Amino acid sequence: MAMTSIVLPLKTPAPPFELRDVVSGKVYTLASFADKAALLVMFICRHCPYVAHVGKELAKIGSDYRETALGIIAISSNDPIAYPDDAPPKLKEMAEELGFTFPFCFDETQEVARAFHAVCTPEFFLFDRNRLLVYHGQLDDSRPSNNKPVTGRDLRAAIDAALAGKAVNQVQHPSTGCSIKWKQG
Repeated sequence: MAMTSIVLPLKTPAPPFELRDVVSGKVYTLASFADKAALLVMFICRHCPYVAHVGKELAKIGSDYRETALGIIAISSNDPIAYPDDAPPKLKEMAEELGFTFPFCFDETQEVARAFHAVCTPEFFLFDRNRLLVYHGQLDDSRPSNNKPVTGRDLRAAIDAALAGKAVNQVQHPSTGCSIKWKQG
C-alpha cells in the first residue's frame, strides 16, 4: 500500500548519523559531507516497486551531480529479516547493478530513519550548506502505473536552486512509496 511522506518544517536541522556503506564498507557521518554546499539524503530500498521505478534516475542524479558541490547518501532502513531483498548483500548488488556513485548505507537499528522522520521509500531530504532542510518532496510526478516519464524534475530543481544559493520553491509535493518496514517487537 502506497503512503506519502509526512510534512517536516523547512529549516529542520539534519540529524547526525553514522552508517556503513554496503559497497565500500566505509563509515559515513553527517560530517563526511562538511565540504559540500548541499546534502541529499535518500531513503530507498531494493524491494519497493516505487524505488525500482526510479532507480535508474537516482543513479543518473548521482552521475550528473558527481562533480558538483552536492553530497549524496542513500539509506535503507527496512527490516532485512522480513524483507531479505533489503539485506546489505542485496543492497550492494542493487548499488552495483545501477552504478550508484554515492554511498548506499544500511540503517540496521532504524534509528536514523526515525531521526529523519522518514516513513516511505523513496523519500528525499535536501539540506543546504548549514544543513537545514530546504526540500522534502517527491522526485517527480511519475509513479509505477501512471505512465508519466521519470525525469527527476522536482528534486533536480531543488538541487539546482540549493547549489546556486537560491531559495528552493516552497511548494513541495510529498514523496509517495512503500512504507519503511519497521522491525517488530
